[in-house]
Amino acid sequence: MHSGRFHFEPLSKDHNRRAFSCGESSLDRYLAEQARRDVKRRASAVFVLIDAQHDHGIAGFYTLSAASITLERIPSPAQNRFPRYPDVPVTRLGRLALDEKYQGQRLGGLLLIDALFRSYEVSGQVGSTAVVVDAKHEKARSFYEHYGFIQFADDHLRLFLPMPSIEQLLHNQENEC
Repeated sequence: MHSGRFHFEPLSKDHNRRAFSCGESSLDRYLAEQARRDVKRRASAVFVLIDAQHDHGIAGFYTLSAASITLERIPSPAQNRFPRYPDVPVTRLGRLALDEKYQGQRLGGLLLIDALFRSYEVSGQVGSTAVVVDAKHEKARSFYEHYGFIQFADDHLRLFLPMPSIEQLLHNQENEC
């Protein structure tokens, strides 16, 4: 649906980061002022959704980085999906934002699916058992839960999605196309 008009790229110095405005000043400020430094330092990978019809502007972005979580923080029924280590490797989806002019067009899901796809693909080379995200608020939590994310036992705004669930979600997305 969006493949002709939109595409993903790693963030580079050529992208106009200051024109981006998602309505969350901390996310706007991150993209404008911090994201390139994080990429240079390899603290996170930043991917941007580019709109080919509007001067190749940034329609949205997300960040990925390596992390670990303590197994005991995961709700008991879900712990069986993870190896029996005190800490398990995960991929952190640190930020995900859509410019205000693109909100309401289902592009947030496109951003998330691309992030999950990249996370799943890389998990074969660098171990990762799940994707973890810290939702900024209840509306964001609801968005992630719609895609199957599960709340942590001790924090209702921290969620995770195990790699087998991501594999199934991606398979279902592929069949819908």
